[in-house]
Amino acid sequence: MVIEKKKPMEKVKSVLMKIGKRNMIIIAAVLLVGVAVLVNWAVFSNDGGGGYGGYDQSSGMNNSYIGTSGNTADGEDWYAAAQVSRSQARDEALEVLQSVVNDSAADEAAKAAAYSDITKLAKTMENETNIETLMTAKGFEKCVAVINGDDASVIVSSSEALTVAQISQINEIVYTQAGIDPVNIKIICK
Repeated sequence: MVIEKKKPMEKVKSVLMKIGKRNMIIIAAVLLVGVAVLVNWAVFSNDGGGGYGGYDQSSGMNNSYIGTSGNTADGEDWYAAAQVSRSQARDEALEVLQSVVNDSAADEAAKAAAYSDITKLAKTMENETNIETLMTAKGFEKCVAVINGDDASVIVSSSEALTVAQISQINEIVYTQAGIDPVNIKIICK
């Protein structure tokens, strides 16, 4: 009896054949969406992971207000760059999801999951745009809203500390537009 050893490339091909093209596309889509979420978190999270998301029940206010870092010449362009970066990451995620939907080899469950993810992403994008528009209408000069699941970060342009009324106003706008509780809202001044 002779036992043949498979060459390394044959092992890889064997594993890939077992997984299948359809499943590889789904895995790639999930990984790309995950990377987009991580990039958004890294770009828009200015608190350094310090856990400012606490909620002060005695005052009823969200303690996630991060304070000011001052506006510089570079800070003026930061808001536009942040919105473009967020848009590019979302476009890439949508492109991958759309490729799953358009793939004739994908099964119906994968297509349904991709449609669901596209719908969620579109709703998130709409909510972020609505929040930014309403914030501008309420007198905040520049604003970027980032929604990630049940959490939201709102970056506003302010050379001075925000008042309690302004923080309440931001919390109300985010809650009415996206349904995110104030305890899950981070407000960052840039």
